[in-house]
Amino acid sequence: MIHLISLKTYDPYGLERSFRSIETLNTWILTILFCCLGATLCCHGDESQSGITEISITSSIDGTDQKALYYKSNSPSPVPLILSLHSWSGDYNQADPLAEKVIAADWNYIHPDFRGANNNPDACLSEKAVQDLDDAIAYALREGPVDNTAVFVVGTSGGGYATLGSYLRTNHPVRLFLAWVPISDLDAWYRESKNRGKKYAEDIVACCSPFDEYDPHCALERSPLYWPMPVLPPGRIELYAGIEDGYTGSVPISHSLHFFNKLATHFQRPDARVSCEEMLALLTRDVKVDRAAGTLEDRSIFYKKEIAQASVTIFDGTHEMLTGYCFERICAALEER
Repeated sequence: MIHLISLKTYDPYGLERSFRSIETLNTWILTILFCCLGATLCCHGDESQSGITEISITSSIDGTDQKALYYKSNSPSPVPLILSLHSWSGDYNQADPLAEKVIAADWNYIHPDFRGANNNPDACLSEKAVQDLDDAIAYALREGPVDNTAVFVVGTSGGGYATLGSYLRTNHPVRLFLAWVPISDLDAWYRESKNRGKKYAEDIVACCSPFDEYDPHCALERSPLYWPMPVLPPGRIELYAGIEDGYTGSVPISHSLHFFNKLATHFQRPDARVSCEEMLALLTRDVKVDRAAGTLEDRSIFYKKEIAQASVTIFDGTHEMLTGYCFERICAALEER
């Protein structure tokens, strides 16, 4: 069920008075930018996608057939499951470089449609789309040799957006959610996309506004930034964004930073929040490489904040997922048992 929200329930920007002052002085900025055995096995093998089949999953919410690409492991014992989510304009047929690595490791893999591209009312983290994500996990748990303590949810861009939605609404335990360059505030992204002449603004209208007039209330209802937190977190969540995103990419890094602040506030770690000063420096790229934070693959890290339940990492990149690192991170998480 989609929950009605009130903007008073969560202030994603924090320190309202200070931020309004910054906004007054920097309107142009905010207008443009707002917005291991197991480990060893997983790094080797024939990286083909043979064995993937197209399946239909009967939706538990409306009884329709929902397509997905699925790979069932040949392992005689339970192995991980990767739920990999397509991007904003994609569907279940979208090419997924992560699939090659998952299949090479002979893990279980599922790539659901969850109502296709985000340009219709049934998509865009609707009640139906959210349930489709859980239905996909349930299908894989039922059909394959899945280690139910090793379920992972991964997505980039619109898939990162869906990863946030899954984190907040899933009924399944998930070891780790990996959200790359996610959208967290659909209302902000509508304005950001419209100001930049991007088609995503039209997509949001198609999702939320049957009369072709933008409905901000509907956009907020479909924004994970404003959804309530689950009573019990389903697992750890990590957010990754390239510092150039919002300049050369379509989703400003503010979406990741604000969502991390939501988490830090919920988990009673106000000291870990991204400050207004830090956020402004990151949005204007007025930051230096944090050499103590290490690297992602061969990419430098500019900023990282971490609490026990979550982290946010801003790396040298744009609107992208670093597939090699993402898979290595899953391998490392398996070793952290």
